[in-house]
Amino acid sequence: MKLILQNANIVNEGKISKNDLLINDDIIEKISNKIIPIGNEKLIDIEGCFLLPGIIDDQVHFREPGLTHKGSIYSESKAAVAGGITSFFEMPNTNPQTTTIEKLNEKFEIASKNSFANYSFMFGGTNKNFSEIKKLNFSEIPAIKLFLGSSTGNMLVDDYKVIEDILIFSDVPVVVHSEDEDIINKNLKIFKERYGDKIPFESHSKIRSEEACLKSTEKIIELAKKTNSRLHVFHLSTGVESKLFSCNKPLKDKKITSEVCIHHLSFNDKDYEKKKGFIKWNPSVKTSEDQKQLWESLLEDRIDVIATDHAPHTFDEKSNNYLNCPSGGPMVQHSLSVMFEHFLNNKISLEQIVQKMCHNPAIIFKVKNRGYIRENYYADLVVVDPKKSYTVNKDNILYKCGWSPFDGTKFNSKVIYTFVNGKLVFDNGKINEAIRGKKISFE
Repeated sequence: MKLILQNANIVNEGKISKNDLLINDDIIEKISNKIIPIGNEKLIDIEGCFLLPGIIDDQVHFREPGLTHKGSIYSESKAAVAGGITSFFEMPNTNPQTTTIEKLNEKFEIASKNSFANYSFMFGGTNKNFSEIKKLNFSEIPAIKLFLGSSTGNMLVDDYKVIEDILIFSDVPVVVHSEDEDIINKNLKIFKERYGDKIPFESHSKIRSEEACLKSTEKIIELAKKTNSRLHVFHLSTGVESKLFSCNKPLKDKKITSEVCIHHLSFNDKDYEKKKGFIKWNPSVKTSEDQKQLWESLLEDRIDVIATDHAPHTFDEKSNNYLNCPSGGPMVQHSLSVMFEHFLNNKISLEQIVQKMCHNPAIIFKVKNRGYIRENYYADLVVVDPKKSYTVNKDNILYKCGWSPFDGTKFNSKVIYTFVNGKLVFDNGKINEAIRGKKISFE
């Protein structure tokens, strides 16, 4: 079946242009000023709305297998397409962890049956699984993920000879969670001695401190330069870290790239008093000055990607005291709404949002035929109405955990349609349960 999107304000490759778009099965067949129907096409008029490439979220935790009381590939991909995300890369710290070829293939099998969005999975590196890494088919995965901080227990990688070997061997980017374990543990001990089990949440930014982030990031950048390797640093949280990255060359020529997440752009340490554990992330949300500098580095192109680090926990888990409250929060349903709000407030352009959330992940991870609105590319598309508003509440939250750090927030734009491979999966609040995404291919 063919579909024509009429009167679209297409945001793509640095410009906004008004055109019609013809979808044939799963592919964008034609983009033109005026496409004349010949009689067998479905027509959707999106006059006054913006048409964007589907978002590629390079960092999500959908909790399957093993932690499905928090979320699943089915539940969280449903929330993702409702938020305009059409492709995601899921992280390896599930239970069991994705650190063997067997467990990677098991995830692909689950996603093929249950994911509304296109999918791929990062392979987890450990101190002891280099032999498995050597067996990888690099055309199947976007990256190898290393946890350099204590965020994920026994997935901590602290043997820098192993890290060096992985950097040298890998044909795909090595992506890192970058925090220094020793500094964090030292800080935590100090705060436990001071407060016992009543550590205030605002201490989180001091426990998982700027120093812990900076030391780790400087060290891994140095190693990547030494080995001339591809490195991508996830979820920068400090201004000083962001200045370590280059803005003087095109992205395709960068060996070392970086990302910022929605929560580090949206919150700072003044928000802990009200939101407490519901904005507890690793790395921590830090100062308003850090927030300001992250924005500056994003707009200067020192930071290349905006992602979510979507990581749901149950409401009860997040309601615990500091020591028993896990880090992470749900984000995929609202990330585009957040960024659109910043556009409406003149903080960032639509062209820049598309660059950071669609084009750049495709470039960094060499995603095949996605991330752009181009003829012969997959029709992964999202339509946003800039005049429709909604307020986040428990009745419209699709995350399995049932809460959002943006609960009660009014957004002044709304995703009305999401297309995955040319199929209308999200239509004005309704999910087409029959649609499934495809396994993502890489160049």
